Amino acid sequence: MPELGALVALVGPTAVGKSRVAIELAVALGGEIVSADSRLIYRGMDIGTAKPSRDQRRRVPHHLIDVAEPEENWSLATFKQAAEAAIEQVQAREGLPMLVGGSGQYVTGILEGWSPPGQEHGHRLRDSFEAVAAAEGPQALHRRLQAVDPDSAQRIEPTNVRRVARALEIFELTGAPASSQRRASPPAYRTLRLGLSLPRPELYARIDRRIDEMIEAGLVAEVQSLLDRGIRLDHPPMSAIGYRQIGEYLMGNKSLQAAVIEMRRHTRQFVRRQANWFKPGDSRIEWHAAKPGVERMLTDRILSWMDEA
Repeated sequence: MPELGALVALVGPTAVGKSRVAIELAVALGGEIVSADSRLIYRGMDIGTAKPSRDQRRRVPHHLIDVAEPEENWSLATFKQAAEAAIEQVQAREGLPMLVGGSGQYVTGILEGWSPPGQEHGHRLRDSFEAVAAAEGPQALHRRLQAVDPDSAQRIEPTNVRRVARALEIFELTGAPASSQRRASPPAYRTLRLGLSLPRPELYARIDRRIDEMIEAGLVAEVQSLLDRGIRLDHPPMSAIGYRQIGEYLMGNKSLQAAVIEMRRHTRQFVRRQANWFKPGDSRIEWHAAKPGVERMLTDRILSWMDEA
């Protein structure tokens, strides 16, 4: 049996500090970062996604950032193919690939070796489901998913109409929930799963500061530029927290203050959804408090793990 290549995964909730810690680990260990964030793939969506800066990306190679336009739809299958190619390239250079991100479906798809259901001929079905969301609201469509596939409904945000419609489409085409069709095969990696955590009050305070900093950094202008180039609020990437709320503000549907309050509320909900993917009780994940000095601790842990091979 061939020797498995090493892969380190760094997971945890949004705003916990994964990107910063991952960069320090990569510098210390000769690593390269493979992003597992479903929004960082899009060009022009920088501030609202807390995308690593150009300087950070010059310091450490990053993969799967700025690889698609907001008009494009990336499925789990598309991401998985691109991420596995990036991991293979890093390993071929004898570097350490580090899978970093908070998109649970993306991370789990790689670590568990999922083979996502294919894109069967269901575009008309998907269009009909999206029409329901437009007419009755995203919550109405999400309730349909809860009735037939509660596991998927728990993991998919109601505002992510594209993913809700896709899960319903799979159920209608196959008669089985999408969550039961994730065929898994052993991944071709020897993996170490590390998690960063903070007490919820501290994490929520970080989230509030981050949102304020996004507004100060020009999030409103960034969203306006996307709207100016024809990106509509119903384009899938615009379901990202911040973009939809600021877009509604720019369209005169709410005040900026109301948009910021909604961003904070939705981000807290997102943190709770992330916990469905990265559970504190999951024995496969080694959890560490995101406190000063954690970089040194994790560097030592990864070196020890690599010596065990």
